[in-house]
Amino acid sequence: MGAIEPGIRLAALQHSEGTIPAADTRLLWAELPWWLQARHDAPPMSENPPREFYIQGLTLEGKTFRPSDWAERLAGAMACFRPDGVQGGIGAYIGYSPYCVPRVVDGVKCVLVNEALRGVEPMAWDFVMHFARDNHLQVIEAGAQRDLK
Repeated sequence: MGAIEPGIRLAALQHSEGTIPAADTRLLWAELPWWLQARHDAPPMSENPPREFYIQGLTLEGKTFRPSDWAERLAGAMACFRPDGVQGGIGAYIGYSPYCVPRVVDGVKCVLVNEALRGVEPMAWDFVMHFARDNHLQVIEAGAQRDLK
């Protein structure tokens, strides 16, 4: 058996021992928008219908987010998170998850994200919301009066 290359060993050590110091997130958490903060006081999702949010293709600075197919890519990455779980084999089909769907609202590309995704896979919900935060995208709660185009 050959020797392990130094780069691989270092990566394994960083992963297992956590050589990168953890950031103190206590102050940052309070600065997050309300929709990213955990709601520990919220009743179980079965009592209230899940909320929906639009992640808009506009940055907080008002610029159009690029690449132009970002919404389809994000929704495609979440396609396997479905109410009945992942389906494979001959019965599988290609399509978006009902919890994360690309839309165009008032001429702006968006992704409609259903809070039920959090109940199916919390890490998927975190991924989508952190994507919005990391890219400085505007997130608004969907209202019944919104017209989807």
